[in-house]
Amino acid sequence: MSAPGSPGESMRTPLARVRNLGASHSGTSDFWRQRVTAVAMVLLMVPAIVVVMMLLGRNQAGAAQILGSAPIAIVMLLFIIASAWHMKIGMQVVIEDYIHGEKLKLASIMANNFFCIAVALASIYAILKLSSGV
Repeated sequence: MSAPGSPGESMRTPLARVRNLGASHSGTSDFWRQRVTAVAMVLLMVPAIVVVMMLLGRNQAGAAQILGSAPIAIVMLLFIIASAWHMKIGMQVVIEDYIHGEKLKLASIMANNFFCIAVALASIYAILKLSSGV
């Protein structure tokens, strides 16, 4: 019988032991990225809610006037980026955990990436268009 912790006892591949990665093959990077984006969203949530409340009942000209301020536009852009990135990571973790077929998993991850990028780009475009007054 081999000693605990010896290569014969481990379920990990030799490469995973060298890289010190777990079963997901990505270590804790997704975990920390999701926590960082969550903290960013918490910090940006109050200013974003205030801006949204300022926009209530306004027409496009009023929204352009409020979003024409650089600090407000920057806060909204940062909130959009953090939210889209957080959404992408969270959904990817769910896909990796619960979809077992490799082809379906790959297709789902690709669809998730495209969807999150599309949402982020559409939102960024809207903020930039309104803030530039065009």
